Amino acid sequence: MIRTSPSLAVLAFCLMATSGADTAQAEESEGSRFDRIIAGKLLKVCIWPDYYGISYRNPKSGLLDGIDIDMANALGTDIGVRVEFVDSSFSRLADDVLGGRCDVAMFAIGVTPGRQKVLRFTSPHLVSDIYAITTRSNRRIRDWEDIDKPGIRIAVAKGTLHEPVMREKLQQASLIVLDTPHAREQEVESGRADAFMTDYPYSRRMLDSADWARLITPDTAYHLTPYAYALAPGDDRWFERLQDFVSAVKADGRLATSAERHGLSTIVQIR
Repeated sequence: MIRTSPSLAVLAFCLMATSGADTAQAEESEGSRFDRIIAGKLLKVCIWPDYYGISYRNPKSGLLDGIDIDMANALGTDIGVRVEFVDSSFSRLADDVLGGRCDVAMFAIGVTPGRQKVLRFTSPHLVSDIYAITTRSNRRIRDWEDIDKPGIRIAVAKGTLHEPVMREKLQQASLIVLDTPHAREQEVESGRADAFMTDYPYSRRMLDSADWARLITPDTAYHLTPYAYALAPGDDRWFERLQDFVSAVKADGRLATSAERHGLSTIVQIR
């Protein structure tokens, strides 16, 4: 049996205590992300630049537009910093936010149980049901009841909220999970899939831009999902500042005005 002298034991304890204090002090010195944003005068916002009405980059002009582009710029103005948009996607969302590529993700992110396990969400500002897009020539899907029938092939994009929801919902139809939203559209347009699942904003894009697209709407609420802004867990100061911002744009009309401008008044959450 090896005995430790009292002096060595005390020394070991002191070293451990000092190490713990240094760690706590280092963590404290880092401060809140909000403080670092203010100090650097820069707010990095993750977006998905293909999200029509939300955070959409016009392929011709290269300019960004959408309700969450408006809100991100409003947030930057409110706290007095420059906004830098960082391209992301639903499949990269957690990695980008937790890895520090951006301070907050603002592209109408569906609040799902899976995402809540790794990310923190503000109060919701939008809520959308699930919709289906098929082709005008498809005779197998005429209404919502036709979606879940034997032989029907339903496409979803990997990483979107539609993937886990449709895995649970579909009992007879086959589910196809594709790497990108564009891939799911190609599958439907080519006839390799019968329909793809999407939300209200993206369904508007399809109807506005694809002459082959036909919208299938659920007869009653199918799966309503609140949309909010996502940030890394912890850091109550930054979270509370974002919460204050969401409350402010709801109360002063900025959110409602932006929603109307982008055709999203139907799904905006003011309360």
